[in-house]
Amino acid sequence: MKRDYRHSVIRISEEGKAESVLNLISEEPLSIRIQGKPYTVIMRTPGDEIAHVAGFCLGEGLVDSPDDFGTLAYCEGDVNVVTATLIPERKEKIPELLLRRSYISQTSCGICGKEMLDDLRQQIPKIGQGSPMDTSLIIASLKVLPAHQPLRDRTRASHGAALFSADGEFLASAEDVGRHNALDKVVGKLFLEKKLHTASLLVLSSRISYELVQKAARAGVPVVAGVSMPTALALDLALGLDMALVCQDGANGVFVFCGHHRLNII
Repeated sequence: MKRDYRHSVIRISEEGKAESVLNLISEEPLSIRIQGKPYTVIMRTPGDEIAHVAGFCLGEGLVDSPDDFGTLAYCEGDVNVVTATLIPERKEKIPELLLRRSYISQTSCGICGKEMLDDLRQQIPKIGQGSPMDTSLIIASLKVLPAHQPLRDRTRASHGAALFSADGEFLASAEDVGRHNALDKVVGKLFLEKKLHTASLLVLSSRISYELVQKAARAGVPVVAGVSMPTALALDLALGLDMALVCQDGANGVFVFCGHHRLNII
């Protein structure tokens, strides 16, 4: 399935009018079925559907481990429909999520109220302490993110997410028209390979919103760096979960908003 396609346009500039051809990013619905029932529909860029759904399920709290899946596959070969079943032991632990009674949904418009935010913190365990990460590695990772965004180069319309180890080693990346989808996809890749524990840094092409912090926390990633700044709610959540939030400041600098103890500031 194509992730982008070409379209003829008219370009108007000071030099005059001229015809041009641009690449446009694809956007199609992905239907996620859980236990044989429709769970949600996400607008996304085609590709990495199985990893996308795995990352989505982790972020939603439907699974804690790849072993919680009974099955995870396309529905009758349709790449726009992925169905997941959970093992009985996992189903018994999350009946309210299976009924979609939880307000914590990454496809929703957001959450409201201090009580909800407090509940959210309580449902996500704080990330354990590890060796501080050099800020020079974070700056370098922000710089190389565009190199892992070929779809953006073609369409100028995709978001990217990349995961790095504590020593700055590139682990995986993903792109999508939606920033949440890009994050779900890259997390899902390492999650299914049972290598997510090696990730210490998440780099995002977007602003850092509360739901992206939530997804990173569920994935156990302690440091999140964005090209743009975090929202106030994202910062509040990160403080409560003892995470570090960083954003790019020009080509060679970063702003550190919280979690200074997780960084070697050099």
